[in-house]
Amino acid sequence: MFTGIVQGRAVVREARAEQGLLRLVLELPEGRTDGLVVGASVSVAGTCLTAVHVDGPRVAFDCIGETLARTTLGGLRVGDEANFERAARFGDEIGGHLLSGHVSTTVPLVGREEREGNLTLWFGNEAGVGRYLLPKGYVAIDGCSLTLGEVSAARFAVHLIPETRRVTTLDALRPGDRVNLEVDAQTQAVVDTVERVLALQK
Repeated sequence: MFTGIVQGRAVVREARAEQGLLRLVLELPEGRTDGLVVGASVSVAGTCLTAVHVDGPRVAFDCIGETLARTTLGGLRVGDEANFERAARFGDEIGGHLLSGHVSTTVPLVGREEREGNLTLWFGNEAGVGRYLLPKGYVAIDGCSLTLGEVSAARFAVHLIPETRRVTTLDALRPGDRVNLEVDAQTQAVVDTVERVLALQK
């Protein structure tokens, strides 16, 4: 499990196809791999990946076809940056909201609005997840826990504080870029349950 509090940006050092999968080698900032072992889970751009090799600050991950089909990881190139978060441990502060790292879908950035240092990002509301996106509810964008602003049938907004812009990759997004989206599991469970109950009453 993860909290959606991004711990920094990892740099892609290798991205190569190997036997039907993509091997990603990321370099994490100094000290961020302390205690990290093979088999540990790391959120990379909001996607839960398993560390298969650890060499100092560099960590290798294998992305299979299902992961590549459902996320943006297949588009990463050497030199790109990606948000990362180590798995949460019992006793950690949950500053965001609980995330599984199982991406629901990818959505495009459709607009940016910047006013006096405040940045609003607008994303396309598509791929059947709209009913789980509620104003003031939670969503994770590339692994970053965010509060939803305005939500319509066509798009939804999130507002970034300066610290989020500094720590994550979200500030670099431009219209047309796609991001990984994970809906809030509790919201999804409530909506799905209500829909099933209403369907049984018809």
